[in-house]
Amino acid sequence: MKKIGILGGTFDPVHYGHIALAADAVREASLDEVVMIPARIQPFKQDREYASGEDRFNMLALAAGKDDHITVSRFELQQEGVSYTYLTLRHMQEFYGDETRLYFITGTDSFLKIDTWKNAPELLTKYAFIIGTRPGYRQDEFQEAVKRITGEYGTEVISMHKTELDISATQIRELVASGKPIDDLVPPEVERYIREHGLYRV
Repeated sequence: MKKIGILGGTFDPVHYGHIALAADAVREASLDEVVMIPARIQPFKQDREYASGEDRFNMLALAAGKDDHITVSRFELQQEGVSYTYLTLRHMQEFYGDETRLYFITGTDSFLKIDTWKNAPELLTKYAFIIGTRPGYRQDEFQEAVKRITGEYGTEVISMHKTELDISATQIRELVASGKPIDDLVPPEVERYIREHGLYRV
């Protein structure tokens, strides 16, 4: 059975941390591919957007261009309204077919709030989860959540120690706005795109 990871987010902009997370998932969960999907409107970030969906998609495509295991999808950008994960995974399962096992990739903080997500029982029953963790961070709370969720829904949960890169998209936007370099935070193609399109300037 083919194994495909789904990695969503705002990606505003995509940076080395995002790419490392996808690469870690491919390696640790033996995935055939990771599909990165920029959100049109994230449920928990409806109060802001700095770059257009098209710009965020283009930067993702540039960042993923050299990796045979990473692809980028426009699906959420082409939808109306909020980008709910269950709708995206329904579409991806239909697109790839029943011979494909989907793994949703997320972090510890998001996973601990999974019960608040729209149609959480559907997500936990039909799909597997890959959780990017870091040693010691909310470890007991995370293990308790995994035990409860696997017991209640039979969910396959893979915990992986993600490559720790101290990078945030907010930090990158602030650096660009103040005219400081970001070449050690994003791939060169992304840095060039930001500069040539005047993104994140005040």
